[in-house]
Amino acid sequence: MTGNDEIVDPFGTLGQALWICGGQWAGKSTVSRLLARRHGITVYHYDFHDARAHQDRRIAHRVRNGSPVADPAPETVWVEPTPERMAADTIAGFPVRFAWALDDLRALVSGRPILAEGWGLRPELVAPLLDSPRRMIVMVPTDDFREHQLSVLPRAAAVAHRVSDPERAQRNRVERDRLVAEDAVRTATGLGIRVLWVDGSKDAEAIADVVAEHFGPYLI
Repeated sequence: MTGNDEIVDPFGTLGQALWICGGQWAGKSTVSRLLARRHGITVYHYDFHDARAHQDRRIAHRVRNGSPVADPAPETVWVEPTPERMAADTIAGFPVRFAWALDDLRALVSGRPILAEGWGLRPELVAPLLDSPRRMIVMVPTDDFREHQLSVLPRAAAVAHRVSDPERAQRNRVERDRLVAEDAVRTATGLGIRVLWVDGSKDAEAIADVVAEHFGPYLI
């Protein structure tokens, strides 16, 4: 790795990792699973760990910072703030959560690259780990494909919490996700990292072909 001697990588896992970042509902997890089956590599699903395994660390982080131990009330997360505030808060929180993901990845030992995927694996955070921009790709849904996903994926159709105004909460969530994805595109473009727009014209297998071609020799 170049210019990142301060990053601990005891088993070389981070240096040989492949990364898929991007917007919500672009098919990152599906494509990653397809690549795992095709190429015999291990996939690290950021969202699963972030929502479950990292909860204790999230609570400890709040305690250290003098914040309430309990999760914020759904009303204050999804209904009250503007989408712009939600997006800014989400992006500001990614670096701490990324550090936890790196701890998970450091513990893995593999003769093949680990493929890490998730929206919190931001281009600006991953870039110092890369020896080539081809080790990362940013998948983002077009607006039309995002709307399609919201209509067909049950988990995307509504905020999974009881709130006073579910429709507003969902609108806020969708716009937040769009703004966070827009930021990932802007950052990736500035870093010379490829952005793959997913518009629904290709199925998951075909998108996996594109991503596999991008990663090229790292999957052999």
